Amino acid sequence: MEEPQTLRSLFAAAKAQKSSLGSRADSNTEAYRDEVNAAISKFQECQRQVSILSLFSNNELLEDVSTGDLQYMSLEYHLAELMQRGATSDREAVLRRAMEQYEKYLMRLDEYLLLPAGDKKLFEQYMTNPTSFTLAPSNDAAARREIKVNRFREEKELKQKLEASRLQSDDDDTRSLYLAELQLYTHQTFQALDLLIQELSILSAMRNAPPRPPPTDDPRQRSNIGGLSYSDRLDPSMSQLLGRGRGGPILNSKGKPMQPFTLLGRRAEMQQGVFRPGHNLPTMTIEDYLDEEHRRGNVIEGGGEKSGIKPEVDEDDHNIADQETLKARAWDEYTEANQKGAGNTLNRG
Repeated sequence: MEEPQTLRSLFAAAKAQKSSLGSRADSNTEAYRDEVNAAISKFQECQRQVSILSLFSNNELLEDVSTGDLQYMSLEYHLAELMQRGATSDREAVLRRAMEQYEKYLMRLDEYLLLPAGDKKLFEQYMTNPTSFTLAPSNDAAARREIKVNRFREEKELKQKLEASRLQSDDDDTRSLYLAELQLYTHQTFQALDLLIQELSILSAMRNAPPRPPPTDDPRQRSNIGGLSYSDRLDPSMSQLLGRGRGGPILNSKGKPMQPFTLLGRRAEMQQGVFRPGHNLPTMTIEDYLDEEHRRGNVIEGGGEKSGIKPEVDEDDHNIADQETLKARAWDEYTEANQKGAGNTLNRG
């Protein structure tokens, strides 16, 4: 009777250690990982002792299992949960080992007919194709949300049932407690498998993805600005300026043109025009412009002959009237002496 007592105490210590890990906030520390590994070792030792004692057999019924031994049916569930918390470089291998433990847990419950109809159907679905198992289609958000709400409600009811069983102390109620624990663990197992398979799918896609180019400290090179012709120069080369962006030499070694080009001015003139605005700027103010026009005589002020406005003749000024009369008489004499068209010799017959 010494061996079962050792198994009972070891199992209780392993569960207590696992429970304490759930409330710790240092999950990224070495001390936490050591505690996880220690708890895994305890549960694995419990598995070894259960195997030696042959506590479970596929030839017996649930009634044949003693109340004290029912609790050990959850060994693989606790072990799988702890394995998922382990931190190793090969995350995919860790998840697959956890899947194996979940499978063993469900298979044992199935042998003792402890899976309800709904869980039995999920287990058959999982065993048909473990890699594609899911609680709801991933492309149907509404269905996933509804299933998630329903399973949350079911888990809440199972926890309430478990708490009610803990308040009892006789043998029959203790057996109900262990069975209620198994129902809750089974419910959580299928949720864990659903998430675990999704993570495995992501890891597999990452492993098969094409390798990325090595990182560089230059952000321009990381974004591949300029492609293969990238250069640290801020100004374009002469070949790019003359060829309007076409790379390569303009002439070959024999002086023969290799691409169309345009002859431009000297390099210094090109450089002076780099920062020139795209429109012509004024070179003088409006006042300077008017002063220059005055100087050139292009501004008419105050009328006069150049304005084209004939001044009105004062009829009372006899001197001006005589001048106007003489001008008119002279013009009449000129027109009489020079008839219109007299000088046009081209059109004469």
